[in-house]
Amino acid sequence: MKKLRDTPYYYRAIHEINYSFGDFYLFDTFIVGEFHEDVHISWNEHGKTIAEELSNLYDNNGKDLVYISNRVNDYSLVPTDWKKFFKLSYNLKAYGIVSYTKTGYFNAMLERMFVNTKLRWFNSLEDAIAWVDHISNTEVLVLKAKKASL
Repeated sequence: MKKLRDTPYYYRAIHEINYSFGDFYLFDTFIVGEFHEDVHISWNEHGKTIAEELSNLYDNNGKDLVYISNRVNDYSLVPTDWKKFFKLSYNLKAYGIVSYTKTGYFNAMLERMFVNTKLRWFNSLEDAIAWVDHISNTEVLVLKAKKASL
């Protein structure tokens, strides 16, 4: 289990936000979130604050962002609260979950039922960030191909 701070990716972050319940690392096209140990995450106590602040910082509703949940600590969340996130017109391009245990994998499968965006599970932070880089590079190539065909 690697916290983002313990990787070379930490130095690519453009901003870091530290809450009492977790740390969030902002990059150009993605965010890595690491909730603290034994926190119970809910929309009203945590999610709303995060979504509002990040929407203001990125100046959009998240439609161009990938969120990576790096689950280095044990915590719980209310998976149905994702419905509140999407109901309030917040969005994500994709959602990656990095989990280091079988329980974490099963929790991610449960969460998938409530997330209406592309969701992938990873067992390493490096693989999740490579996936984001692949998504970003693919979009750039598609845009270039469209421009070339005009």
